[in-house]
Amino acid sequence: MPRGFAPQSRAAGAGSGALPWGKYLLLINEEYVMISFNPVKKALSERRVTLGGWIQIGHPAVAEIFSQAGFDWIAVDCEHADMSLADFSNIARGMNGTGAVPFARVRENDTLAIRQILDAGARGVIVPLVNTAEEAVKAVVASNFPPEGVRGFAFCRANNWGADFDEYAKTANHETVVIIMVESKQAVENIDEILEVRGVDGVFIGPYDMSGSYGVVGQTNHDSVREACATVLEACKRHGKAAGIHIVDPAKEVIEKAISDGFTFIALGMDTVFISGASREALRAARTGGDQ
Repeated sequence: MPRGFAPQSRAAGAGSGALPWGKYLLLINEEYVMISFNPVKKALSERRVTLGGWIQIGHPAVAEIFSQAGFDWIAVDCEHADMSLADFSNIARGMNGTGAVPFARVRENDTLAIRQILDAGARGVIVPLVNTAEEAVKAVVASNFPPEGVRGFAFCRANNWGADFDEYAKTANHETVVIIMVESKQAVENIDEILEVRGVDGVFIGPYDMSGSYGVVGQTNHDSVREACATVLEACKRHGKAAGIHIVDPAKEVIEKAISDGFTFIALGMDTVFISGASREALRAARTGGDQ
């Protein structure tokens, strides 16, 4: 049982039965507070594998399709896609009631960018281009309310426009996932210091930026990139943090190897890749058939 969880008998009270699904009691300042738990946060803390979808098309229908497919979490790419804050909010609404946890890769390691995306309903942030421990601290501080951070209090979508203000204010710091992106040679060299930052739940390797940093653009299987990934993975194991990776072309053997190696925060493909791949395959099959 994770630290801070109340036994169900005490949590529910004598004779009151089980807690509502998706709820648990967290002990905060000697007071038990019932909150909605973040299943991805819990899974990562227990070193269980989580599988995520990746959205670059700014439409909630994509989130609905991914959610119904069964992804544990779905990340909206606000860095490399034409994605506004309003787009993210609508996409997150497409995940409501499905069990998929909304994440966002924010556009940059910026206090306001992180604050706004969390206010809009993200339950985890993936922060790009973090190269040092100091930059990791900046991301964590932006993701947390005082006294742990500098996130501002307000009525917003994340707390149901104030209806759940007190609960959310008390518990968001415990339930928000902060994932740091490791995308450069500098970050790999500083990985131990980055992982020592309190509040970092894990790191996420950006394979294409990593390849560029090592001078082998696009060669994600190059020896230098593979060695860098292995260095990051071993550091995560030493520090007890989740290791994540984006498998852009999610071939079965690649996924199996990532899981076997110890990655637990795994993004599989992305909406644009799935559409492109399936379209090309359908056309190839049709044209091949027509030639016979």
